[in-house]
Amino acid sequence: MERVGLGIVGGGAIARRILAHLDQEDVKDKVFLAAICDPAPGRAQEIAETFHIARWYLSLEEMLADSEVDAVTLCTPIGLHFQQGIQAIEAGKHVHFNKTMAVTTKEVDMLVEAAQKKGVKLAASPGNMLWPFNQRKRKYILEGKLGKVVWASGCSGNSATYHLNEGERRNTGNASHNVNPAWYFQKNGGGPLYDSTIYAIHSITGVLGPAKSVLAVSKKMRESFIFNGIEINNEMDDFIVMILEFEGGAHGIIYAIPTEEPEALGGQFGVFYGLDGYIDRVGLNGEMNLKYEGDRMPHHFGEHGKLWECHVYEDVMQLVSWILEDGEEPLCSVSHAKHAIEIIEACYESIRIGTAVPLKTTFTPLTLEEINRNLEKFGGKGPGTRVPQFGGDYEV
Repeated sequence: MERVGLGIVGGGAIARRILAHLDQEDVKDKVFLAAICDPAPGRAQEIAETFHIARWYLSLEEMLADSEVDAVTLCTPIGLHFQQGIQAIEAGKHVHFNKTMAVTTKEVDMLVEAAQKKGVKLAASPGNMLWPFNQRKRKYILEGKLGKVVWASGCSGNSATYHLNEGERRNTGNASHNVNPAWYFQKNGGGPLYDSTIYAIHSITGVLGPAKSVLAVSKKMRESFIFNGIEINNEMDDFIVMILEFEGGAHGIIYAIPTEEPEALGGQFGVFYGLDGYIDRVGLNGEMNLKYEGDRMPHHFGEHGKLWECHVYEDVMQLVSWILEDGEEPLCSVSHAKHAIEIIEACYESIRIGTAVPLKTTFTPLTLEEINRNLEKFGGKGPGTRVPQFGGDYEV
């Protein structure tokens, strides 16, 4: 195979943002846009014409029957990922799962078993440890620069109103817009943990390693929301605090909050404190040394670093490269995704029973040797002044 034929499942906000990357000339030697499917009348056709996609379909079944589609990226509500993933795997397609890969660890196990039988590859967002600055955090800790690590903190804020106000969801009359986010407020994949707090979970576990247990509390602060004049009932708690226990006695505090994200809580990438030092959102001990000029993810060239959702594009390209080169599993791995999903499951179980819940899953975090090798290839050469966020950079 010289190029991977990619199918896009779903035509909502994340699909359009990924397609802005995949329509760039510099990726077309590795991947081509073979097809898109979406059941909303006119949406798949409009997006196909906008982003130069070869074919469009109204159903996933039709697209999976397309022999030009080698792999798919699931850009659909989280509650649909398991069933659509199984369908794609059974059709012999490699699969990239936008976060979160599934709702339960049992679903992940079934997906992995099906993929092994079919001989296809699976990758799962968010690949937060692909960011060089996140790798530096783990490097500093492994090198002992913080001493004994005591605690870490990360959070997500106001993700409900974020989804309600995304530009792709505005009622403009365009067939690809007015994408209803009602799934976010419903059970089976809705709520902040699966959708946005998953970034903080991946970052903190990626830096510290697998967690041992979860203790959590939660509340529902808003009963309903308005989208395009229609009231949506909120079924999910939107204020959640969890405490993760790690090997060696460190604890991670992760919040999902229905207000704007406070800087002090560390955001999606987290802050880390030890007895002899700390890593805040700037760098080691308050110095500007997390993000270096020239830092990049492996496939970030030219326009890609400026476009929205560049991190998700990188996860897709990690799968594409894995298919073409058949090397090691990328850092946006199923094992890390499964551990993060178990943390969410355990969080809700802890809320239900009122005590800490032990974790059974694990994954292999980056070694110092791997980090040094990655930073040699993709790290910049001098301290910079910016740290990547969802849609590019923000000043620190």
